[in-house]
Amino acid sequence: MIYRKAGIRFICVQIEEVHLKSLELLEFKNVEATKLDFSSKINCFTGLNGSGKTNLMDAIYYLSFCKSFLNPTDAHSVRHGEKHCMIQGLYDLNKKTERISISIRKGQKKIVRRNKKDYEKLVDHIGLLPLVLVSPTDVNLISEGSAERRKYLDGILSQFDSKFLAHLVQYGRSLTQRNALLKYFAAERHFDRDSIEVWDKALLEHGLPIHEKRSELCAQILPYFQEYYKRISGEREEVGLEYKSGLDETSFEDLLENHLDRDLALRYTSQGIHRDDLQFSIGGHPIRRFGSQGQQKSYLLALKLAQFAYLKEGRKRDPILLLDDLFDKLDSGRIKNLLELLNGTEFGQVFISDTDHARLKGLLDGIEAEVQYFSVEDGKVEKI
Repeated sequence: MIYRKAGIRFICVQIEEVHLKSLELLEFKNVEATKLDFSSKINCFTGLNGSGKTNLMDAIYYLSFCKSFLNPTDAHSVRHGEKHCMIQGLYDLNKKTERISISIRKGQKKIVRRNKKDYEKLVDHIGLLPLVLVSPTDVNLISEGSAERRKYLDGILSQFDSKFLAHLVQYGRSLTQRNALLKYFAAERHFDRDSIEVWDKALLEHGLPIHEKRSELCAQILPYFQEYYKRISGEREEVGLEYKSGLDETSFEDLLENHLDRDLALRYTSQGIHRDDLQFSIGGHPIRRFGSQGQQKSYLLALKLAQFAYLKEGRKRDPILLLDDLFDKLDSGRIKNLLELLNGTEFGQVFISDTDHARLKGLLDGIEAEVQYFSVEDGKVEKI
């Protein structure tokens, strides 16, 4: 059965509920020890900057992705002066209990367990507990280079498409080998076409499926994205989202062949899906140059909510939504529109962090959903 809501076409399917019932931390970042029980709808962490609100968000993120969204090195998640930390979450997954635990010990391999059984490969866990994070670092998607935006697309697709992830890994390895060969040719002043064609074929084999999936993803999230932006902004502006690739103009094979002389001179592969980009626009112009801070924040929120809708439809599970430092740079009208969205049935469990408890409580007092509040101060967390 198909129905429409606010201009978006939804297919009625059975969606599995996912919510984090409790979180237990030991020596994690600035948290010595805590155990928290959560609402299945909205949970709020309030406290001053540096108190540990974002660390709690990061712990929840860890349980879905087996890594931090703040630090690339696991050892940095261990509380200062300690050698080991633990994160444990008790989940209700479609009315079945799932216990996920992560143990990090400095100098040793990280251990991730599901119901007390160790994962042999962490990739087997990714996608079990879908999650979407909105954080201040999202601005990098606008302000930084194309690599950030490709990483964003690839991260979404990798959550539930193991074949895509395999192509991504193999493409990266093939690109590294081709670049090494180009450097070798330059150093030895020698060129062997047969050798370069081996890696050209590998780039084609793995690059074309990546290009196809990225293109499909952008086309599928576009209507969600535009509708969510309208609802957040109050239909103030028109926004666009477009995947741009060298493959839009020519075949991948011709692209590599036509730029071979340039690649030999540069000593690296100058064209391919590793150079593709995601173009963000507002009113037909680049949002990086023409969007205000509030417009950029609204744009990124709409993009992440579109990601939520895409994952929900693809995984048939309600992702958990993390909204870190949510209200910064948003005017009162956009905040009101966003909270109306969160109060509906489109979203499952939500975690919000903010510096001002009174402001947050005042904003949420008018909604019907169950709300739980937690005060955070110097790593100590108390239910209010």
